Amino acid sequence: MNSSIVERLRRAGHLDRIFVDGEWVLPETPARSAVIDPSTEEPVAEIALGSARDVAEAVVAARRAFATWSVSSAPSRALLLDRIHALILERAELFAQAISLEMGAAIGFARLTQVPSAAEHIRVARDNARTYPFVTHRGDMALVREAIGVCGLITPWNWPLYQITAKVGAALAAGCTVVLKPSELSPLSALLFAEVVHDAGLPPGVFNLVNGSGTEVGAALAEHPDVDMISFTGSTRAGVLVAQAAAPTVKRVAQELGGKSPNVILPDADLSVAVPKGVAAAFRNVGQSCSAPTRMIVPRARLPEVERLALEAASAFVVGDPRSQQTTHGPVANRAQFNRVQEMIGIGMAEGAQLLCGGLGRPEGLDRGFYCRPTIFSAVHSQMQIAQEEIFGPVLAIIPYDSVDEAVEIANDTVYGLGAHVQGQDLAAARAVAARIRSGQVHINYPAWNPDAPFGGYKRSGNGREYGIEGFEEYLETKAILGFQDASAPSSN
Repeated sequence: MNSSIVERLRRAGHLDRIFVDGEWVLPETPARSAVIDPSTEEPVAEIALGSARDVAEAVVAARRAFATWSVSSAPSRALLLDRIHALILERAELFAQAISLEMGAAIGFARLTQVPSAAEHIRVARDNARTYPFVTHRGDMALVREAIGVCGLITPWNWPLYQITAKVGAALAAGCTVVLKPSELSPLSALLFAEVVHDAGLPPGVFNLVNGSGTEVGAALAEHPDVDMISFTGSTRAGVLVAQAAAPTVKRVAQELGGKSPNVILPDADLSVAVPKGVAAAFRNVGQSCSAPTRMIVPRARLPEVERLALEAASAFVVGDPRSQQTTHGPVANRAQFNRVQEMIGIGMAEGAQLLCGGLGRPEGLDRGFYCRPTIFSAVHSQMQIAQEEIFGPVLAIIPYDSVDEAVEIANDTVYGLGAHVQGQDLAAARAVAARIRSGQVHINYPAWNPDAPFGGYKRSGNGREYGIEGFEEYLETKAILGFQDASAPSSN
Protein backbone atom coordinates (compact mmCIF):
# COMPACT_ATOMS: atom_id res chain seq x y z
CA MET A 1 0.00 0.00 0.00
CA ASN A 2 2.81 2.44 0.85
CA SER A 3 4.44 2.09 -2.54
CA SER A 4 1.05 2.48 -4.19
CA ILE A 5 0.58 5.84 -2.47
CA VAL A 6 3.81 7.14 -3.97
CA GLU A 7 2.88 5.63 -7.32
CA ARG A 8 -0.56 7.26 -7.16
CA LEU A 9 0.99 10.67 -6.55
CA ARG A 10 3.59 10.05 -9.24
CA ARG A 11 1.01 9.03 -11.84
CA ALA A 12 -1.01 12.13 -11.07
CA GLY A 13 2.11 14.27 -11.48
CA HIS A 14 1.65 15.73 -8.03
CA LEU A 15 5.10 14.82 -6.72
CA ASP A 16 6.52 17.18 -9.34
CA ARG A 17 4.12 20.04 -8.73
CA ILE A 18 2.81 22.59 -6.30
CA PHE A 19 -0.86 23.57 -5.99
CA VAL A 20 -1.57 27.22 -6.86
CA ASP A 21 -4.80 28.94 -7.88
CA GLY A 22 -6.69 25.66 -8.14
CA GLU A 23 -4.13 24.02 -10.44
CA TRP A 24 -1.20 21.64 -10.09
CA VAL A 25 1.67 23.62 -11.59
CA LEU A 26 5.38 23.11 -12.03
CA PRO A 27 7.47 25.25 -9.67
CA GLU A 28 9.80 27.91 -11.02
CA THR A 29 12.97 25.97 -10.24
CA PRO A 30 13.90 22.28 -10.63
CA ALA A 31 14.88 21.82 -6.98
CA ARG A 32 13.93 18.45 -5.48
CA SER A 33 13.92 16.86 -2.04
CA ALA A 34 13.95 13.19 -1.12
CA VAL A 35 11.27 11.73 1.12
CA ILE A 36 12.97 9.25 3.46
CA ASP A 37 11.26 6.23 4.98
CA PRO A 38 12.52 6.45 8.59
CA SER A 39 12.10 2.71 9.09
CA THR A 40 14.67 1.91 6.38
CA GLU A 41 16.57 5.19 5.98
CA GLU A 42 15.95 4.83 2.24
CA PRO A 43 14.37 7.38 -0.12
CA VAL A 44 10.88 6.42 -1.30
CA ALA A 45 9.99 9.49 -3.34
CA GLU A 46 11.12 12.92 -4.46
CA ILE A 47 9.04 16.05 -4.30
CA ALA A 48 9.41 19.35 -6.11
CA LEU A 49 10.45 22.29 -3.97
CA GLY A 50 9.04 25.74 -4.50
CA SER A 51 10.86 29.05 -4.23
CA ALA A 52 10.18 32.61 -3.15
CA ARG A 53 8.84 33.27 -6.66
CA ASP A 54 6.33 30.44 -6.26
CA VAL A 55 5.26 31.91 -2.93
CA ALA A 56 4.70 35.25 -4.65
CA GLU A 57 2.46 33.60 -7.27
CA ALA A 58 0.52 31.76 -4.60
CA VAL A 59 0.01 34.95 -2.60
CA VAL A 60 -1.30 36.74 -5.69
CA ALA A 61 -3.79 33.92 -6.20
CA ALA A 62 -4.82 33.96 -2.54
CA ARG A 63 -5.21 37.74 -2.52
CA ARG A 64 -7.39 37.62 -5.61
CA ALA A 65 -9.55 34.84 -4.17
CA PHE A 66 -9.89 36.66 -0.85
CA ALA A 67 -12.04 39.35 -2.45
CA THR A 68 -14.89 36.89 -2.96
CA TRP A 69 -14.18 34.14 -0.41
CA SER A 70 -14.11 36.60 2.51
CA VAL A 71 -17.64 37.81 1.74
CA SER A 72 -19.07 34.39 0.92
CA SER A 73 -21.75 33.18 3.29
CA ALA A 74 -20.62 31.24 6.33
CA PRO A 75 -23.07 28.40 5.51
CA SER A 76 -21.50 28.03 2.05
CA ARG A 77 -18.03 27.79 3.61
CA ALA A 78 -19.36 25.24 6.10
CA LEU A 79 -20.71 23.16 3.22
CA LEU A 80 -17.30 23.02 1.56
CA LEU A 81 -15.65 22.13 4.86
CA ASP A 82 -18.19 19.34 5.25
CA ARG A 83 -17.10 17.96 1.87
CA ILE A 84 -13.45 18.13 2.90
CA HIS A 85 -14.27 16.32 6.14
CA ALA A 86 -16.13 13.57 4.30
CA LEU A 87 -13.31 13.07 1.80
CA ILE A 88 -10.69 12.78 4.54
CA LEU A 89 -12.74 10.04 6.18
CA GLU A 90 -13.35 8.37 2.81
CA ARG A 91 -9.59 8.35 2.13
CA ALA A 92 -8.54 7.67 5.70
CA GLU A 93 -6.51 4.58 4.82
CA LEU A 94 -4.54 6.47 2.17
CA PHE A 95 -3.71 9.16 4.69
CA ALA A 96 -2.75 6.64 7.38
CA GLN A 97 -0.42 4.81 5.02
CA ALA A 98 1.16 8.06 3.86
CA ILE A 99 1.78 9.25 7.42
CA SER A 100 3.28 5.90 8.39
CA LEU A 101 5.60 6.03 5.39
CA GLU A 102 6.71 9.65 5.63
CA MET A 103 7.30 9.99 9.38
CA GLY A 104 7.27 6.46 10.76
CA ALA A 105 4.05 6.40 12.77
CA ALA A 106 2.91 2.88 13.65
CA ILE A 107 0.07 2.10 11.25
CA GLY A 108 -2.36 1.41 14.09
CA PHE A 109 -1.60 4.78 15.64
CA ALA A 110 -1.92 6.52 12.29
CA ARG A 111 -5.31 4.89 11.70
CA LEU A 112 -6.73 5.37 15.18
CA THR A 113 -5.28 8.75 16.13
CA GLN A 114 -3.39 10.73 13.50
CA VAL A 115 -6.09 10.67 10.81
CA PRO A 116 -9.31 10.76 12.89
CA SER A 117 -7.97 13.62 15.01
CA ALA A 118 -7.09 15.55 11.86
CA ALA A 119 -10.60 15.07 10.51
CA GLU A 120 -12.02 16.38 13.78
CA HIS A 121 -10.35 19.75 13.25
CA ILE A 122 -12.24 20.14 9.97
CA ARG A 123 -15.50 19.13 11.65
CA VAL A 124 -15.01 21.69 14.41
CA ALA A 125 -14.19 24.39 11.84
CA ARG A 126 -17.34 23.49 9.90
CA ASP A 127 -19.47 23.75 13.03
CA ASN A 128 -17.90 27.07 14.00
CA ALA A 129 -18.67 28.50 10.56
CA ARG A 130 -22.29 27.44 10.99
CA THR A 131 -22.84 28.89 14.46
CA TYR A 132 -20.40 31.73 15.08
CA PRO A 133 -21.94 35.22 15.57
CA PHE A 134 -19.90 37.28 13.10
CA VAL A 135 -21.93 40.41 13.99
CA THR A 136 -23.03 41.38 17.52
CA HIS A 137 -24.38 44.62 18.98
CA ARG A 138 -23.52 46.71 22.00
CA GLY A 139 -25.87 49.68 22.27
CA ASP A 140 -25.60 51.71 19.06
CA MET A 141 -22.41 49.91 18.09
CA ALA A 142 -22.05 46.91 15.79
CA LEU A 143 -19.08 44.63 16.44
CA VAL A 144 -18.09 42.82 13.27
CA ARG A 145 -15.62 39.92 13.13
CA GLU A 146 -14.04 39.74 9.69
CA ALA A 147 -11.48 37.47 8.04
CA ILE A 148 -7.97 38.79 8.59
CA GLY A 149 -6.84 38.15 5.02
CA VAL A 150 -4.24 35.97 3.32
CA CYS A 151 -2.67 33.54 5.80
CA GLY A 152 0.67 31.77 5.53
CA LEU A 153 0.50 28.42 7.32
CA ILE A 154 3.72 26.61 8.23
CA THR A 155 3.27 23.10 9.60
CA PRO A 156 5.64 20.49 11.13
CA TRP A 157 6.54 16.89 10.36
CA ASN A 158 5.42 15.19 13.59
CA TRP A 159 1.63 15.42 13.16
CA PRO A 160 1.59 16.26 9.45
CA LEU A 161 -2.11 16.07 8.58
CA TYR A 162 -3.36 17.01 12.06
CA GLN A 163 -1.51 20.31 12.06
CA ILE A 164 -2.58 21.11 8.51
CA THR A 165 -6.27 20.64 9.23
CA ALA A 166 -6.07 22.57 12.50
CA LYS A 167 -4.84 25.65 10.65
CA VAL A 168 -6.52 25.30 7.26
CA GLY A 169 -9.94 24.43 8.68
CA ALA A 170 -10.07 27.44 11.01
CA ALA A 171 -8.73 29.83 8.38
CA LEU A 172 -11.21 28.75 5.71
CA ALA A 173 -14.13 28.82 8.14
CA ALA A 174 -13.23 32.41 9.03
CA GLY A 175 -13.18 33.48 5.38
CA CYS A 176 -9.41 33.64 4.95
CA THR A 177 -7.44 32.35 2.01
CA VAL A 178 -4.25 30.40 2.64
CA VAL A 179 -0.83 29.46 1.39
CA LEU A 180 0.34 26.27 3.11
CA LYS A 181 3.97 25.27 3.53
CA PRO A 182 4.03 21.76 5.00
CA SER A 183 7.23 20.19 6.22
CA GLU A 184 9.34 19.01 3.32
CA LEU A 185 10.24 16.00 5.50
CA SER A 186 6.64 14.68 5.59
CA PRO A 187 4.94 16.08 2.48
CA LEU A 188 2.95 13.12 1.16
CA SER A 189 -0.11 13.58 3.37
CA ALA A 190 -0.10 17.29 2.46
CA LEU A 191 -0.25 16.43 -1.25
CA LEU A 192 -3.14 14.05 -0.55
CA PHE A 193 -4.86 16.85 1.37
CA ALA A 194 -4.47 19.20 -1.60
CA GLU A 195 -6.19 16.55 -3.72
CA VAL A 196 -9.05 16.48 -1.22
CA VAL A 197 -9.40 20.28 -1.31
CA HIS A 198 -9.45 20.23 -5.10
CA ASP A 199 -11.99 17.42 -5.25
CA ALA A 200 -14.20 19.13 -2.66
CA GLY A 201 -14.63 22.03 -5.07
CA LEU A 202 -12.93 24.84 -3.18
CA PRO A 203 -12.72 27.94 -5.41
CA PRO A 204 -9.33 28.57 -7.09
CA GLY A 205 -6.85 30.49 -5.00
CA VAL A 206 -8.56 29.89 -1.66
CA PHE A 207 -6.12 27.10 -0.81
CA ASN A 208 -2.56 26.98 -2.16
CA LEU A 209 0.29 24.62 -1.33
CA VAL A 210 3.97 25.36 -1.89
CA ASN A 211 6.41 22.71 -0.71
CA GLY A 212 9.85 23.94 0.21
CA SER A 213 12.35 24.63 2.93
CA GLY A 214 11.83 26.92 5.87
CA THR A 215 14.75 29.12 4.83
CA GLU A 216 13.29 29.65 1.34
CA VAL A 217 9.52 29.18 1.30
CA GLY A 218 8.86 29.74 4.99
CA ALA A 219 10.90 32.93 5.07
CA ALA A 220 9.25 34.20 1.89
CA LEU A 221 5.82 33.71 3.44
CA ALA A 222 6.79 35.41 6.68
CA GLU A 223 8.32 38.39 4.87
CA HIS A 224 5.66 38.87 2.20
CA PRO A 225 3.84 42.22 2.56
CA ASP A 226 0.57 40.81 1.19
CA VAL A 227 0.43 38.00 3.76
CA ASP A 228 -1.69 39.26 6.65
CA MET A 229 -1.01 36.49 9.14
CA ILE A 230 1.49 33.71 9.77
CA SER A 231 0.53 30.64 11.78
CA PHE A 232 3.58 28.56 12.65
CA THR A 233 4.03 25.28 14.50
CA GLY A 234 7.54 24.09 15.20
CA SER A 235 10.54 24.63 17.42
CA THR A 236 10.98 27.73 19.54
CA ARG A 237 14.21 28.53 17.69
CA ALA A 238 12.46 28.48 14.29
CA GLY A 239 9.49 30.37 15.72
CA VAL A 240 11.77 33.25 16.72
CA LEU A 241 13.12 33.44 13.15
CA VAL A 242 9.59 33.48 11.72
CA ALA A 243 8.54 36.28 14.07
CA GLN A 244 11.62 38.31 13.19
CA ALA A 245 10.96 37.90 9.47
CA ALA A 246 7.32 38.90 9.92
CA ALA A 247 7.97 41.93 12.14
CA PRO A 248 8.73 44.56 9.44
CA THR A 249 5.28 44.07 7.89
CA VAL A 250 3.52 44.05 11.28
CA LYS A 251 1.48 40.98 10.40
CA ARG A 252 -0.18 38.84 13.01
CA VAL A 253 1.96 35.89 14.09
CA ALA A 254 0.48 32.91 15.91
CA GLN A 255 3.03 30.43 17.20
CA GLU A 256 2.72 26.98 18.73
CA LEU A 257 6.26 26.14 19.77
CA GLY A 258 8.17 23.85 22.11
CA GLY A 259 7.21 22.24 25.36
CA LYS A 260 8.51 20.29 28.33
CA SER A 261 5.22 19.34 29.90
CA PRO A 262 4.96 18.24 33.53
CA ASN A 263 2.82 15.41 34.85
CA VAL A 264 2.30 16.07 38.57
CA ILE A 265 1.27 12.91 40.40
CA LEU A 266 -0.17 13.98 43.74
CA PRO A 267 0.36 11.93 46.93
CA ASP A 268 -3.18 10.50 46.87
CA ALA A 269 -3.07 9.41 43.22
CA ASP A 270 -3.80 5.81 42.30
CA LEU A 271 -0.35 4.95 40.96
CA SER A 272 -1.58 1.80 39.24
CA VAL A 273 -3.54 4.07 36.91
CA ALA A 274 -1.56 7.31 36.96
CA VAL A 275 1.86 5.90 36.14
CA PRO A 276 1.07 3.56 33.20
CA LYS A 277 -1.14 6.20 31.59
CA GLY A 278 1.56 8.79 32.16
CA VAL A 279 4.18 6.62 30.49
CA ALA A 280 1.84 5.99 27.55
CA ALA A 281 1.15 9.72 27.21
CA ALA A 282 4.84 10.62 27.30
CA PHE A 283 5.68 8.07 24.59
CA ARG A 284 2.65 8.80 22.39
CA ASN A 285 3.77 9.38 18.80
CA VAL A 286 7.19 8.14 19.97
CA GLY A 287 7.46 11.22 22.17
CA GLN A 288 7.30 13.50 19.14
CA SER A 289 4.62 15.82 20.47
CA CYS A 290 5.28 19.31 21.76
CA SER A 291 2.84 18.75 24.63
CA ALA A 292 4.10 15.28 25.61
CA PRO A 293 4.25 15.00 29.45
CA THR A 294 7.91 14.02 29.54
CA ARG A 295 8.52 15.13 33.16
CA MET A 296 6.76 12.84 35.64
CA ILE A 297 6.84 14.63 39.00
CA VAL A 298 6.18 12.16 41.79
CA PRO A 299 6.17 11.94 45.64
CA ARG A 300 9.65 10.94 46.78
CA ALA A 301 8.20 8.46 49.29
CA ARG A 302 6.49 6.59 46.46
CA LEU A 303 9.40 6.67 44.00
CA PRO A 304 10.20 2.91 44.13
CA GLU A 305 6.59 2.02 43.27
CA VAL A 306 6.52 4.61 40.48
CA GLU A 307 9.72 3.17 39.01
CA ARG A 308 8.35 -0.37 39.08
CA LEU A 309 5.09 0.62 37.38
CA ALA A 310 6.89 2.74 34.80
CA LEU A 311 9.17 -0.16 33.87
CA GLU A 312 6.19 -2.50 33.54
CA ALA A 313 4.43 -0.03 31.26
CA ALA A 314 7.48 0.48 29.03
CA SER A 315 8.09 -3.25 28.76
CA ALA A 316 4.77 -3.64 26.93
CA PHE A 317 5.88 -1.41 24.05
CA VAL A 318 6.63 -3.09 20.75
CA VAL A 319 9.16 -1.05 18.77
CA GLY A 320 9.50 -2.11 15.17
CA ASP A 321 8.26 -1.95 11.60
CA PRO A 322 5.59 0.76 11.51
CA ARG A 323 3.63 -1.25 8.93
CA SER A 324 3.13 -4.14 11.37
CA GLN A 325 -0.16 -4.32 13.25
CA GLN A 326 1.74 -5.51 16.34
CA THR A 327 3.99 -2.45 16.48
CA THR A 328 3.10 0.19 19.06
CA HIS A 329 6.04 2.50 18.36
CA GLY A 330 7.87 2.99 15.10
CA PRO A 331 11.06 4.96 14.49
CA VAL A 332 11.49 8.65 15.13
CA ALA A 333 10.79 10.64 12.01
CA ASN A 334 14.21 11.59 10.62
CA ARG A 335 17.95 11.35 11.09
CA ALA A 336 18.32 14.72 12.78
CA GLN A 337 15.76 13.72 15.39
CA PHE A 338 17.42 10.34 15.91
CA ASN A 339 20.75 12.07 16.53
CA ARG A 340 19.10 14.54 18.91
CA VAL A 341 17.52 11.76 20.97
CA GLN A 342 20.80 9.84 21.17
CA GLU A 343 22.65 13.00 22.23
CA MET A 344 20.17 13.78 25.01
CA ILE A 345 20.16 10.20 26.32
CA GLY A 346 23.93 10.41 26.55
CA ILE A 347 23.68 13.72 28.39
CA GLY A 348 21.21 12.26 30.86
CA MET A 349 23.56 9.39 31.61
CA ALA A 350 26.49 11.77 32.00
CA GLU A 351 24.46 14.01 34.33
CA GLY A 352 24.01 11.11 36.73
CA ALA A 353 20.33 10.40 36.20
CA GLN A 354 19.36 6.81 37.02
CA LEU A 355 18.71 4.89 33.81
CA LEU A 356 15.75 2.58 34.41
CA CYS A 357 15.41 1.27 30.87
CA GLY A 358 16.45 2.04 27.32
CA GLY A 359 19.62 3.96 26.68
CA LEU A 360 21.80 4.60 23.68
CA GLY A 361 21.47 2.87 20.34
CA ARG A 362 18.70 1.01 18.57
CA PRO A 363 16.52 -1.65 20.18
CA GLU A 364 17.82 -5.19 19.91
CA GLY A 365 17.26 -6.77 16.49
CA LEU A 366 16.93 -3.46 14.63
CA ASP A 367 20.14 -2.60 12.79
CA ARG A 368 18.79 0.13 10.52
CA GLY A 369 16.10 2.74 10.68
CA PHE A 370 15.74 5.66 13.08
CA TYR A 371 14.60 3.47 15.95
CA CYS A 372 15.26 4.62 19.51
CA ARG A 373 15.05 2.62 22.70
CA PRO A 374 12.19 3.80 24.95
CA THR A 375 14.18 5.38 27.75
CA ILE A 376 13.17 6.24 31.32
CA PHE A 377 15.41 8.15 33.73
CA SER A 378 14.70 8.42 37.44
CA ALA A 379 16.19 10.51 40.25
CA VAL A 380 16.21 13.48 37.88
CA HIS A 381 16.35 17.04 39.21
CA SER A 382 15.28 20.25 37.55
CA GLN A 383 18.79 21.53 36.85
CA MET A 384 19.57 18.62 34.53
CA GLN A 385 19.41 19.26 30.77
CA ILE A 386 17.05 16.33 30.32
CA ALA A 387 14.60 18.11 32.65
CA GLN A 388 14.89 21.46 30.88
CA GLU A 389 15.30 20.84 27.17
CA GLU A 390 12.73 19.49 24.77
CA ILE A 391 14.05 16.15 23.50
CA PHE A 392 11.17 15.26 21.16
CA GLY A 393 11.63 11.55 21.42
CA PRO A 394 10.88 8.52 23.64
CA VAL A 395 12.59 9.79 26.79
CA LEU A 396 10.83 10.25 30.15
CA ALA A 397 12.33 11.93 33.23
CA ILE A 398 10.96 10.99 36.66
CA ILE A 399 11.53 13.81 39.15
CA PRO A 400 10.80 13.27 42.88
CA TYR A 401 9.39 15.95 45.20
CA ASP A 402 8.89 16.31 48.96
CA SER A 403 5.88 18.65 49.09
CA VAL A 404 3.09 19.73 46.78
CA ASP A 405 4.46 23.26 46.75
CA GLU A 406 7.77 21.88 45.53
CA ALA A 407 5.95 19.84 42.85
CA VAL A 408 4.31 23.00 41.52
CA GLU A 409 7.64 24.81 41.58
CA ILE A 410 9.24 22.00 39.58
CA ALA A 411 6.33 21.97 37.13
CA ASN A 412 6.83 25.67 36.41
CA ASP A 413 10.62 25.51 36.35
CA THR A 414 11.18 25.60 32.59
CA VAL A 415 10.98 28.25 29.88
CA TYR A 416 7.97 26.41 28.43
CA GLY A 417 4.28 26.35 29.28
CA LEU A 418 2.34 24.41 26.67
CA GLY A 419 0.69 21.39 28.29
CA ALA A 420 0.51 19.89 31.76
CA HIS A 421 -1.13 17.02 33.64
CA VAL A 422 -2.23 16.57 37.25
CA GLN A 423 -3.24 13.23 38.81
CA GLY A 424 -5.08 12.87 42.11
CA GLN A 425 -8.18 11.42 43.70
CA ASP A 426 -9.06 14.62 45.58
CA LEU A 427 -10.41 16.69 42.69
CA ALA A 428 -10.42 19.92 44.65
CA ALA A 429 -6.72 19.49 45.42
CA ALA A 430 -5.97 18.52 41.80
CA ARG A 431 -7.82 21.59 40.51
CA ALA A 432 -5.94 23.81 42.93
CA VAL A 433 -2.61 22.50 41.60
CA ALA A 434 -3.82 22.85 37.99
CA ALA A 435 -4.64 26.50 38.66
CA ARG A 436 -1.07 27.15 39.80
CA ILE A 437 0.64 25.65 36.74
CA ARG A 438 1.64 28.20 34.11
CA SER A 439 0.48 26.34 31.02
CA GLY A 440 -1.99 26.76 28.19
CA GLN A 441 -3.65 23.41 28.86
CA VAL A 442 -3.85 21.30 32.02
CA HIS A 443 -5.33 17.79 31.98
CA ILE A 444 -6.68 16.35 35.22
CA ASN A 445 -6.73 12.54 35.45
CA TYR A 446 -6.24 11.92 31.73
CA PRO A 447 -9.49 13.20 30.19
CA ALA A 448 -10.39 12.36 26.61
CA TRP A 449 -8.93 14.59 23.92
CA ASN A 450 -11.24 17.50 23.16
CA PRO A 451 -10.86 19.15 19.72
CA ASP A 452 -12.78 22.18 21.00
CA ALA A 453 -10.24 22.87 23.77
CA PRO A 454 -8.00 25.83 22.89
CA PHE A 455 -4.35 24.83 22.61
CA GLY A 456 -1.34 27.07 22.93
CA GLY A 457 1.42 28.13 25.22
CA TYR A 458 2.63 30.41 27.94
CA LYS A 459 6.20 31.72 28.00
CA ARG A 460 8.41 30.39 25.18
CA SER A 461 5.83 27.86 24.09
CA GLY A 462 4.31 30.49 21.85
CA ASN A 463 1.38 32.86 21.59
CA GLY A 464 -2.12 32.63 20.24
CA ARG A 465 -4.32 29.57 20.34
CA GLU A 466 -5.36 26.76 18.02
CA TYR A 467 -8.41 24.45 18.03
CA GLY A 468 -11.98 25.25 18.88
CA ILE A 469 -13.53 28.72 18.86
CA GLU A 470 -10.39 30.39 20.19
CA GLY A 471 -8.29 28.93 17.38
CA PHE A 472 -10.91 30.01 14.85
CA GLU A 473 -10.91 33.56 16.24
CA GLU A 474 -7.17 33.88 15.61
CA TYR A 475 -8.09 34.31 11.93
CA LEU A 476 -10.55 37.15 12.56
CA GLU A 477 -10.17 40.92 12.88
CA THR A 478 -12.51 43.01 15.04
CA LYS A 479 -14.26 46.02 13.52
CA ALA A 480 -16.38 48.40 15.58
CA ILE A 481 -19.03 50.27 13.58
CA LEU A 482 -20.48 53.12 15.62
CA GLY A 483 -23.68 55.04 14.97
CA PHE A 484 -26.19 52.23 14.68
CA GLN A 485 -29.39 53.49 16.33
CA ASP A 486 -31.41 50.30 15.92
CA ALA A 487 -30.88 46.58 15.96
CA SER A 488 -30.25 46.29 12.23
CA ALA A 489 -26.86 44.93 11.32
CA PRO A 490 -24.56 45.31 8.36
CA SER A 491 -24.62 42.39 6.01
CA SER A 492 -22.99 39.42 7.74
CA ASN A 493 -20.98 36.60 6.28
